Amino acid sequence: MFAALQPTSESIDTEFKSARGGLPGSFWETYSAMANTQGGTIVLGVVEKDTGLAWEGVPDAAQLRTVLWNQLNDRQKVSRNLLTDADIRTVTDAGRSFVVVHVPRAPRRDRPVYVGPNPLSGSYRRAEDGDYRCSDEEVRRMLADQSDVPADAVVVEHFGMGDFDGDTVKQYRNRFASRDPDHPWLSEDDAGLMVKLGAVRRDRASGLEGATVAGLLMFGTFAALREALPAFHVDYREKLSADPAVRWTDRVVPDGTWESNVFQFYQRVVQRLSADLKIPFQLSRELYRKDDTIVHEALREAVVNALIHADYRGQGGIVIERYPDRIELSNPGSLLVSRGQLLRGSVSECRNKSLQLMFQMIGGGEKAGSGMDKIRSGWRSQHWRSPKVEESLQPDRVKLVLPMVSLIPPEVNEELRGRFGARFVGLDKTAVQAVVTARIEGSVTNGRMQEVTGEHPKDITVVLQTLVRDGLLTQQNQRRWASYRLAGDSPQSPVDSPQSMEYSPQSAGDSPQSLGDSPQFTPELLALAEPARRHARLPAAAMRSLIATLCAQRWLTSRELGALLQRDADNLQTRLLTAMVREGLLVLRFPDVPNRPDQAYRSLGTKT
Repeated sequence: MFAALQPTSESIDTEFKSARGGLPGSFWETYSAMANTQGGTIVLGVVEKDTGLAWEGVPDAAQLRTVLWNQLNDRQKVSRNLLTDADIRTVTDAGRSFVVVHVPRAPRRDRPVYVGPNPLSGSYRRAEDGDYRCSDEEVRRMLADQSDVPADAVVVEHFGMGDFDGDTVKQYRNRFASRDPDHPWLSEDDAGLMVKLGAVRRDRASGLEGATVAGLLMFGTFAALREALPAFHVDYREKLSADPAVRWTDRVVPDGTWESNVFQFYQRVVQRLSADLKIPFQLSRELYRKDDTIVHEALREAVVNALIHADYRGQGGIVIERYPDRIELSNPGSLLVSRGQLLRGSVSECRNKSLQLMFQMIGGGEKAGSGMDKIRSGWRSQHWRSPKVEESLQPDRVKLVLPMVSLIPPEVNEELRGRFGARFVGLDKTAVQAVVTARIEGSVTNGRMQEVTGEHPKDITVVLQTLVRDGLLTQQNQRRWASYRLAGDSPQSPVDSPQSMEYSPQSAGDSPQSLGDSPQFTPELLALAEPARRHARLPAAAMRSLIATLCAQRWLTSRELGALLQRDADNLQTRLLTAMVREGLLVLRFPDVPNRPDQAYRSLGTKT
């Protein structure tokens, strides 16, 4: 019933609203929030109650649509109309009419989309617990991303060539010459080359001349970087030991032993990542050994992508982590294109275009949106699971997860055959991937399946729902952020192999953590967490209070809290836990290493 009203993809955020008295005022907050996040669908004529959805319909669909169009084009009501005729439709079912509005993610130049005349007070974004008003800092970041002047082209007053590291400039020139020895820019002296690359320039409007942000990032001494860009930080962490007492087997951070600019960081990290790859060598046409493979190219592209798309004003810096079964690269800033555009490729939006040019000259940083295509091609060549992109808010960060795990590991295939028998053996390729992904990563979503298969969201929805009907998967949420796990699994921990246990806590961030009857949690904890598990949406204040109560007598990790509260662990950490630590409401178990994967939290003032 009402199938036509359901979202076409479980990855699409859907909001139901009553329209008894006409277009509800809260419509515009949700419109702003969806436009500033990942888009979504608003269904008018449905009341969302604790007991379920009440399908009331709207009194006059034609009149409602007229009011909606009029207000969309009223700049005093909302800053931008993103909709076309195809985005608003009337659906009739059982004699009742509903208005369904698809809100796309706003392009970079249109964000923030805001309600009323003031972006600082009228901009919203969307997280798991609903719409929230953006902070002034979030609004300023979106406004800065609107500019046609790249963030790294700004001239930094009082900085110039004297703040560049001479050895870095020399090494860069050598890399440039080895790739394209006849390039005309190489005939310039160092000062001339820096101008050509955009590392030094003169601002025509202000007359200011000197080093640009890109120049300092790529070639600057660490002393100059620390002074000019206080938020700059780069960090490579390698954790290849199975011993939990060993934090890192290798680490590259600014420690005073090297000039910690972007170029030097790139060289050190790519060398370490490539050295650990167990990729057989190939032979060129001339029968010489080729140590460079499509996987090595993909790795270089992934590192460059993190560096050129980062918002260097943001929190957390560039963090690259190497585990036995995956590589994770994260950077501050939000995606400048939608996830759909990112998956399709061919759309290029780069936050730091001068840095991009500098890397292109030495063989990295593709244009025209082909960077992700190269990364996916490299991973497909090894039959590894598809790369995964995660975007988080407060603070804005983008993470690229590169699993080094087979698409269908033989042991997983054998287990699933034994578990489901003929039902699994008879599945088509897409259905098999859905079940295997749920097994390896703990859960599967429509968005993740788009990354794995490249198929259309509607087709994936049919596959997932069929697997639920046939008893191979269980749906964990009905509408928002719907995800699926293997039927019969405890949602707390989908796997028990050491490799999968290491992988799933870090990479299952698309879906809320769930719990069921896991013996790890006492009845007391389950009872305390019940309000969050029973309601898909709780006010932020109520969720914070609940977290403080759960952590009052014990250390809990973000993953354990996610399981208890049936929320996405990464979302909890970025939106709530980090802020609660900063405000003194929670303390860290390992305060010296805040980003430890096993970091745990406890309410302030309790016994340790």
